[in-house]
Amino acid sequence: MSTASTRLPEGRYGRSSDERADRKLKISGAVLGAVLLALVGYFAYHYVVQTKISAQVITFDATDHAVKAHLEVHKDSGTAGYCTLRSQAADGSEVGRADFRFTGPATRIDKVVTLRTTAKGTTAELLGCHAG
Repeated sequence: MSTASTRLPEGRYGRSSDERADRKLKISGAVLGAVLLALVGYFAYHYVVQTKISAQVITFDATDHAVKAHLEVHKDSGTAGYCTLRSQAADGSEVGRADFRFTGPATRIDKVVTLRTTAKGTTAELLGCHAG
């Protein structure tokens, strides 16, 4: 018997296993590509749209009933937001906490804020900043 007589006629018995595997690979590649594209789009949207505000305490001066803190704030132009500042006593108990708002077109703001305390504060800790 020759090899020509053992070959099956093409198209008579459906697709070959190689063609089915190629089709499955193409489908799975298209699905994974779409998921990757959606993920990149999601992160790009949140990176561009998200407004940011951050700050740091440069110096502070504590008295018996207040803490004056020099804050350096960095924010997007036109973004309004607030930063939360707290002070603790020597024993670690919280003696004051307040939010300070920052608005306007400036992207860098240096401001001295006064945090009133219930007792002598020994720290001026920035807890965080939020846009809004």
